[in-house]
Amino acid sequence: MKKIIWSIICVLLACAGLGYLSYRLQKPSVEAKKQNLIIYNWGDYLDPNLITKFEKQTGYHVVYETFDSNEAMYTKIKQGGTAYDITVPSDYMVSKMKKAHLLDKIDRDKIPNLKYIGTSFLKKSFDPNNDYSIPYFWGTLGIVYNDKYIKKGSITSWNDLWRKKYRRQILLIDSARDAMGLSLASMGYSMNSTNNLKLKLAQTKLNGLGNNIKAIIADEMKMYMIQNEAAIGVTWSGEAHEMMESNSHLHYVIPKPASNLWFDNLVIPKTAKNKKAAYEFINFMLEPENAAQNAKYIGYATPNTAAQKLLPKKTRNDRQFYPSAKTLSHLQVYQDLGNKVTQEYNDLFLEFKMYAR
Repeated sequence: MKKIIWSIICVLLACAGLGYLSYRLQKPSVEAKKQNLIIYNWGDYLDPNLITKFEKQTGYHVVYETFDSNEAMYTKIKQGGTAYDITVPSDYMVSKMKKAHLLDKIDRDKIPNLKYIGTSFLKKSFDPNNDYSIPYFWGTLGIVYNDKYIKKGSITSWNDLWRKKYRRQILLIDSARDAMGLSLASMGYSMNSTNNLKLKLAQTKLNGLGNNIKAIIADEMKMYMIQNEAAIGVTWSGEAHEMMESNSHLHYVIPKPASNLWFDNLVIPKTAKNKKAAYEFINFMLEPENAAQNAKYIGYATPNTAAQKLLPKKTRNDRQFYPSAKTLSHLQVYQDLGNKVTQEYNDLFLEFKMYAR
């Protein structure tokens, strides 16, 4: 009987031991999850070497996911599912996310390196007090052209795109806001217009550009322009910078009479699980050395004035990518137009795309 009881006790102790061992094995994995920093960013919009550096420096593990449009990012954040710790919306989207109560208020005391951001890049209309966003990169919408096909200096305005001699020579970025915006700007209208008649006129004029469109594309534009497969591209400054580094025949222009000045921003979603790591990462990215390294890798303009000084003189003095105050005064920041008008932009652009085929 004693042997039976002892056997039972041994079995119970063994089970307890296995249970404790299982708990000990599981516990580190739970703690490891707490050490994850989940970043949701545009594709190829952060130097991978900086991720490695941050991980080694802090012990956090970075999980990096990407999106291809502000709207896709907004939808995924709003739906929940993944608790992203940091994401990178553009100007008007910061405003939209703020209105939808999707963002956590920034504690500036936790970001001492914020002092390196130039004052001219703070307190913008989409977040007047920078309560919810920290500037990441900025740039312009413009025209990149190839001097093998286009005489250097012959393109200076949006209206130049409508010249008949450019038939089937233009690559257009697949963006309703930018396509409609450039058409509005070409007529002297605000790129944030909500006037139905002006929007219809902008679409009508855009339709007239259809014969000059070679393709409406996204990331593929870089490859086509670098390989001399198109004469003209409508794209963003950072994309143009990358193209120009690979092809000396390419040039970038900020067209007259006006264009878009955009800002991408670091924000912390309200659903973030590791806000401590988020603040550490934001502060890490604002270190001048890191910000300069990231700017060199990405090719876009940095709002970090201390980092700008670490960039090659040729880069920081390039007015195509670091425009003068005079040029900046003619640029417009996109505003959140609300769901109804945004849908109207999208619908009009879709009609144009069908017309341009």
